Amino acid sequence: VALIPNLNLTLAFNTGAAFSFLAEAGGWQRWLFAALALVITGILVAWLLRLRNGERAMAAALALIIGGAVGNLIDRVLLGHVIDFIQVYLPWVPLALFNPWPAFNIADSAISIGVVILLLHTLVAPEPHDPPGAR
Repeated sequence: VALIPNLNLTLAFNTGAAFSFLAEAGGWQRWLFAALALVITGILVAWLLRLRNGERAMAAALALIIGGAVGNLIDRVLLGHVIDFIQVYLPWVPLALFNPWPAFNIADSAISIGVVILLLHTLVAPEPHDPPGAR
């Protein structure tokens, strides 16, 4: 269903990972990706809990990644696939290169936005300084 130019609603069942990686693997990938999501989510939750007060950008980035991973994990465990429904056409990209862009969902968007915030924060944030006498 066309919403606006270059943006459609569609329905796709993705049994693989990003860009349908391992989608045709026969079913075992469902549990591999579920386990991977659980492990990474656990690591990110531990990181989130160790943040200091005031690290809001980092907390938001980690929360977006965790939320997206858990959202896709729920689909994967309950349904055996992730439901993708957003399809974007990028008119400036040559036709052979992902046009339309592979379908994705809100959880994928949350993960992507979280990763961008995390990268920007890492590149732009000043390095923390140890207080005098801390060493």
